[in-house]
Amino acid sequence: MSVKKAISSSDVARLAGVSRSAVSRTFTPGAYVSDETRAKVMAAAEALSYRPNAIARSLSTSQSGLIGIVTSSLDNPFYARLLSTLATLLQAQGYGILLVVADDANFDTLIESLLAYQVNGAILTTAPLRSTSAFELQRYGKPVVLVDRYLNQEMISSVSGDNHAGSAAVADLLVRGGHQRVAFLGGDEGTSSSRDRRHGFTDRLARHGIVLYAEESGFYSYELGMVAARKLLALSPKPDAIFCANDAMAVAAVEVARAEFGLRIPEDIAIVGYDNAGPVGWPTYQLTTVDQNLEEMAQAAIDLLVRKLESGDVSTEHLSVAPTLVERSTTREQPAAAGKAA
Repeated sequence: MSVKKAISSSDVARLAGVSRSAVSRTFTPGAYVSDETRAKVMAAAEALSYRPNAIARSLSTSQSGLIGIVTSSLDNPFYARLLSTLATLLQAQGYGILLVVADDANFDTLIESLLAYQVNGAILTTAPLRSTSAFELQRYGKPVVLVDRYLNQEMISSVSGDNHAGSAAVADLLVRGGHQRVAFLGGDEGTSSSRDRRHGFTDRLARHGIVLYAEESGFYSYELGMVAARKLLALSPKPDAIFCANDAMAVAAVEVARAEFGLRIPEDIAIVGYDNAGPVGWPTYQLTTVDQNLEEMAQAAIDLLVRKLESGDVSTEHLSVAPTLVERSTTREQPAAAGKAA
């Protein structure tokens, strides 16, 4: 059985009557080629069933066309949606995606491996606060942008939600509802997002003359959120409101409060989440939460990364996206009637 000869760019160039470089430019995102030349090349490519070899092109240009995306917690609806949005936007601009799923334990090793794949740049949705591996990527000329968090160091660009403002809005809402025993169910204490949500919340409560009643950590996990919610609701007296640092933990808190403690929401206890992701808008939950405006955040991160790729800009930028408080039925605007509180 004969093996069909692979069609090369030279074959396309010969049929189209143009140079090989013109063929290369036609299939390179952002490269200039006249409309007439592009039409000739595309017609020849169609006639020959030609598809460009991205691997060969990367060897000749030292540009893989790949963007590394480092993420974690894909079971968290927020990160799953963020990953989908980032990938869709990058692909629309002609970039390929190299996905790496990391946690604090293997983060540094996996980040370093991106260099072996010659990624053009990287977007990180997870990063231990003390990690230095992101700097290694930049040292080798690979722009890096963090999304939804930032590092303590100032040298890595980032796009994140304004967690202080979002959490302060939650505090104002709970105070308007007449809540006094307000608890916080935190995420991973080693992340900037959980830390800033706590600070924004407690600082605004203090301005209202309220001290945080209790707190636990659920590490952004539904399962651990259930454990933490049980601890908070076992207190006597119980909290009359819980602000959770993400929606997965807030959903867990709602289920524990209703099913295990027989509490009415929001009459006996108010529960608020953060992210506006997953099932929070379903009739079962109707959870009050903070929308991070994820699409705007993802677009800003990609615009920042692409700008650095195209210009060679090595400056550091930190962009913040304003959040939106989404009020649903797990909170109230007015204090409960006398005798109704838990």
